[in-house]
Amino acid sequence: MQEFLFYFTQNPIALYIAVGLFSLCIGSFLNVVIFRTPKMMEQEWRQECQILIDPEQPMIDEHKLTLSKPASTCPKCQSTIRWYQNIPVISWLALRGKCGSCQNPISIRYPLIELLTMSCSLIVVAVFGATIQMLFGLVLTWVLITLTFIDFDTQLLPDRFTLPLAALGLGINSFVIYTSAASAIWGYLIGFLCLWIVYYIFKLITGKEGMGYGDFKLLAALGAWMGPMMLPLIILLSSIAGAVIGIILIKIRGENQPFAFGPYIAIAGWIAFLWGDQIMKVYLGG
Repeated sequence: MQEFLFYFTQNPIALYIAVGLFSLCIGSFLNVVIFRTPKMMEQEWRQECQILIDPEQPMIDEHKLTLSKPASTCPKCQSTIRWYQNIPVISWLALRGKCGSCQNPISIRYPLIELLTMSCSLIVVAVFGATIQMLFGLVLTWVLITLTFIDFDTQLLPDRFTLPLAALGLGINSFVIYTSAASAIWGYLIGFLCLWIVYYIFKLITGKEGMGYGDFKLLAALGAWMGPMMLPLIILLSSIAGAVIGIILIKIRGENQPFAFGPYIAIAGWIAFLWGDQIMKVYLGG
């Protein structure tokens, strides 16, 4: 690992090229994760409900969905998507945004997520350079992109991502990668409790649930990565982003509908992860 980092330290252009190409492939994989994870969860919930309601009844006969099986197909004609039709960005452009078999339109969201993943990854490289902080920063970035789009689509923040993300933050900071071990632990605890307290007070006053437990777990995970000192900044940035975008969505939709708060926590957390110290210095006048 040290040899690779040393090589890329001496050859920064090679680092940008390698990360750029690799992150495009990661972005293509994230498209699959974002699309299939909620469906996999729904399939698991149906099976669990059937076991609880009637454990002696035969299980629902449905093919188990995973991230790798079945192979990706066109939702209209069901034709299998070949490997050369799945090259990040290039295939979408070559096919002019349509299925190669039936000409059914392919959402532009797929190449945009690939480009977003590449862009965010290159920003992480620019901030940290060829360091161990960069490697873990890329992992954090990819998970936050995944959670952002899943929450936008379904208002879900799956435990299968938030809990391992928190565990990884606690684990790496035991080696003082971004903050101290004690700071990571307190960041995790305070991150969870501060939103839980707001949620509980809101529920006592209104009798309604203002947010989901996934939001607590995501903020706790970010606290585990950055420590408690960054939590006020994350909450402030996420509140501003949520308020602005929420007003825009109300104007577009024409009605006041619930919207996911997780994406704004993820966006704010990513900004704080990269530039939190500089923002705090400017804010405090230092």
